[in-house]
Amino acid sequence: MSEHTLEIMKCTHEKTKPDPDSLVFGTVFTDHMFIMDYSEEKGWYSPRIIPYQPLTLDPASMVFHYGQTVFEGLKAYRSKEDGTIRLFRPDMNIKRLNRSSERLTIPPVDEEQLLSYLKELLIIDKKWIPEKEGTSLYIRPFIISTEPNLSVAPSHSYKLMVILSPVGAYYKEGMSPVSILVEERYTRAAPGGTGTAKTAGNYCSAYKAQERATAKQKSQVLWLDASEKKYVEEVGSMNVFFKINGEIVTPKLNDSILDGVTRNSVIQVLKDWGLTVKEQQVEIEEIFQAHRDGVLEEVFGTGTAAVISPVGQLEWNDENITIHNNETGPLAQKLYNYLTDLHVGKEEDRFGWIVEIDND
Repeated sequence: MSEHTLEIMKCTHEKTKPDPDSLVFGTVFTDHMFIMDYSEEKGWYSPRIIPYQPLTLDPASMVFHYGQTVFEGLKAYRSKEDGTIRLFRPDMNIKRLNRSSERLTIPPVDEEQLLSYLKELLIIDKKWIPEKEGTSLYIRPFIISTEPNLSVAPSHSYKLMVILSPVGAYYKEGMSPVSILVEERYTRAAPGGTGTAKTAGNYCSAYKAQERATAKQKSQVLWLDASEKKYVEEVGSMNVFFKINGEIVTPKLNDSILDGVTRNSVIQVLKDWGLTVKEQQVEIEEIFQAHRDGVLEEVFGTGTAAVISPVGQLEWNDENITIHNNETGPLAQKLYNYLTDLHVGKEEDRFGWIVEIDND
């Protein structure tokens, strides 16, 4: 058997499926996982689907010491029409995984091959895809450096894995606007850094700022640029949009803003609806001035977990503003409805974004 042929070893005892009404994010995992190894001699080799299990790693594995790791996040859905497994733009996530890897000096994967492995994993664990409204199967591909070596240099060996987790509706009782603290002390990412990569350090470095936001009864942090603390970048781990006097504005991509799949999709949908979308530098002062002028109509974040997350309050320099009466705006609601209906087949896929998996 070739070292590049997918091997499948199914579990002998299936886990009990969780109650779809009690699902939360990322705490329950399916029966199987995908794993593949890399060495300089063989490249990526030994792709296999095995029962979900712990890893055995050398304590000197470089991922523990220097954080050379990347990950992605996407979801699988059940069609409301025929139960087909549906993925939303998985090619975008796999391409971004390779872009993140390039930034972290991790060897690239064959994108089409990885998607085919992912499809096989989903077929095997298809019973884990919940069918209740608003639920889905979260997919987490990730790569870690495994060489046992304390030298400060890129690893020569890696593991790529994919694990699956059934997750509940992000909004348990309908979409509710969140309150946001504009962060002026800590920085999420800096020019020339790793802000455009999905890598572990970007996320744990945000915890301290999130503590400050929580202490002020705020749900999330709005990040400003590292150099001047003047320009808006992201909100929490999401991209952010503003509706000002009928126009939609979002920070233009730079090397400290993540190129979100949902962001890209929202921009295309809004333009298709005939709305003006501007990608440009956005000053935080402009946002607060727009509110003072009465033209700040809506603010919302976009991302895989929530899809659309409306913002009801912003605090900056001890000034608190309320957006759209702290209620979900009509545009945010329309986008949420459109995208979530598209995920499950209730909306026509006019953009060709859905990948269906034959699971007969």
